Amino acid sequence: MDKKRIMELSIIANNVRKSALTAVYNAASGHPGGSLSIADVLTLLYFEVMNVDPENPKMENRDRFVLSKGHTAPALYGVLAEKGFIPKEDIKTFRNIDSYLQGHPDMNKVPGVDMSTGSLGQGVSVAGGMALAAKLDDKNYRVYSILGDGELEEGQVWEQAMFAAHYKLDNLTIFVDNNGLQIDGDITKVMNPTPIDKKFEAFGWHVIVSDAHDFEKLFSAVEEAKMTKGQPTAIIMKSVKGKNVSFMENNPAWHGAAPKEDEYNLAIAELDEIIKGLEENL
Repeated sequence: MDKKRIMELSIIANNVRKSALTAVYNAASGHPGGSLSIADVLTLLYFEVMNVDPENPKMENRDRFVLSKGHTAPALYGVLAEKGFIPKEDIKTFRNIDSYLQGHPDMNKVPGVDMSTGSLGQGVSVAGGMALAAKLDDKNYRVYSILGDGELEEGQVWEQAMFAAHYKLDNLTIFVDNNGLQIDGDITKVMNPTPIDKKFEAFGWHVIVSDAHDFEKLFSAVEEAKMTKGQPTAIIMKSVKGKNVSFMENNPAWHGAAPKEDEYNLAIAELDEIIKGLEENL
């Protein structure tokens, strides 16, 4: 991946962050911290990796994506808007009672959403089912899913880990958003899931540890997953909660809090400054 493409993806990802913040600000409700930490991997998937078509969102041979940490829907809506699945202006309707963009993704209402999610552990389990369906139907599409590191506290996550390894679902790749924080603080103090990589390895997965904010490393990890046969792949992404907004970074208080007007304006200004720097270097 060349430097120009990395900068192009970085611009898109920071626009996704702006959309996520705009959604949460206008709703005065939502989850900004974890939305900002997954903007890069969502951008990579939708703009560089997955076979998807905004003009035909139910295309039979499309790659599937499941946002298992469904509360970070603002980031998903942001990337869907950037890709052309939904109008950008609809982002401001997030969580309005008559909006199709609710606090968790709805597969029946939002083009490009393959699974309704929200109850932690269920999304990644459905992703495993989709991957098995592809195998049974002799289809070559791939399935991707993002889950949170706090989500690893759900027992169902480990049931699907056993399931996916047993059925050798090498068409399944999951990304663990390992920002180290959940709503109640440090994950190791709430219910320690570490060592995350060793646990997935023990369940029979191919494991890659990567930087969640380095497009080149993430892309290499995805390519490695594609070449891995006989095992599902777990990419453990070391990420920063609240990425690229100075006062939100590594602050668990922004897990599920909406910014006030001055905070929102400051956050957007910081992201605009990053985007401007990237555009000047293109």
